[in-house]
Amino acid sequence: MFFQPIVAAIAALTLASPAVSTQTFLNTGTTSGWSSQNIENKGSIQQVTNVVYRNSSTALKFTQVYDSSWTGRFHSEKAETKVWKLGDQGFYGFAFRLQEDWQATPAQSYNIAQFIADFSDTNCDDWMPSSMVWVIGDQLATRVKQGSICNQGLKEWKGLKTVTPGEWHTIVIQANWQSDDSGFYKMWYDGEKVVNATGLPTMIDDDRAFDFHVGIYANAWHDQHGMKGTQGTREIWVDNVAFGTTFADADPTRVQG
Repeated sequence: MFFQPIVAAIAALTLASPAVSTQTFLNTGTTSGWSSQNIENKGSIQQVTNVVYRNSSTALKFTQVYDSSWTGRFHSEKAETKVWKLGDQGFYGFAFRLQEDWQATPAQSYNIAQFIADFSDTNCDDWMPSSMVWVIGDQLATRVKQGSICNQGLKEWKGLKTVTPGEWHTIVIQANWQSDDSGFYKMWYDGEKVVNATGLPTMIDDDRAFDFHVGIYANAWHDQHGMKGTQGTREIWVDNVAFGTTFADADPTRVQG
């Protein structure tokens, strides 16, 4: 009958149609539009117009200053709450720039983005980050967290690419957040895929929602009880932060500021 080829053609077109694109978050370098922020001790966050990504009109400048008398942590971060939970899948992107005179210290790392949630009710941890993106020396690194809150495991990828100070770089992460081997974790740096891990746990077995933090967290200053090198003021710029259901939704190069 004549309608069978038509039905078959419609079905083929439906299967070939692209995935629905939904951008779930966008910030083009402004201090407004976030759920919260975390600034500790001498840290600061500024909205600036003199250092921006591409044709953006604004960017965020994050600063942290080493203080040997400070016993707390060293966060200067903007945060968006409840970005994903166990079983979700999505894309997460941003552009970042290290200060031009950034001093590479191979013995200490500086975190630029993390997904984190409050586990203080478990008696096994407090605020626990899962996936993180950081710079150690002049190299890019990332990770996922596995296992349980009381028995945590890590899968890390280090030495991925060289990060050039004074230049803008882009990150896009695609993740399927699973506590079993059905998960995957992929990351693009300046448009090049540098992590392509499939068939692995990408999250611990807990279904609470995770927040996204971006900026600078000089975690080594706290964890190692001191600063290596001679650069006690660290600055990072961030622009075009976006999340969504497709790569294009989170791609910093396509976001208009």
